[in-house]
Amino acid sequence: MNAEILKTERLVLTPVEVNDLSSLIALWADEEFTRHITGRPLTSEEVWFRLLRDLGQWSVAGYGAWTVRLADNGSYLGSVSILDHRRLIDPPLTDPELGWGLSPAFQGQGFASEAVQAVLDWADVRLPAARTVCMIAPENLASVRLAERVGYRPYATTTYKDSTVQLFERPKQA
Repeated sequence: MNAEILKTERLVLTPVEVNDLSSLIALWADEEFTRHITGRPLTSEEVWFRLLRDLGQWSVAGYGAWTVRLADNGSYLGSVSILDHRRLIDPPLTDPELGWGLSPAFQGQGFASEAVQAVLDWADVRLPAARTVCMIAPENLASVRLAERVGYRPYATTTYKDSTVQLFERPKQA
């Protein structure tokens, strides 16, 4: 599977690339952004390793992370990804895991929903998996609402890295 550029009415999603590093460092340094994901800002070293992981995912699995930008001016919003994290979690996540995150400056405007739906449309056509999954902190109500709006339903509550998380699944759409 080749990495593809995805376009919506307002957004352009491109496969993540090394040139995204400075935008990623700024995003992952934002305490509001990282609050429900890592619980703390990330160092530039940690962001570099995340970027390397995201780049490698495309060549290993044929899917990966997309950088989300505004179509009209190229502003960096964040990312949407489909990854195989191989998390040590019970129940195990055996299907591709969808994740998303947009800069707080762009939240609440429908951009995340638009970007996530574009990636799910791509996944429904190109991934052989019967479903995708996602993991969300229960207190991250905006992400829970978005997941449910695009067709995810909760199937388990568990602990990951000493935090309670809710697992969601979405069957592939025909």
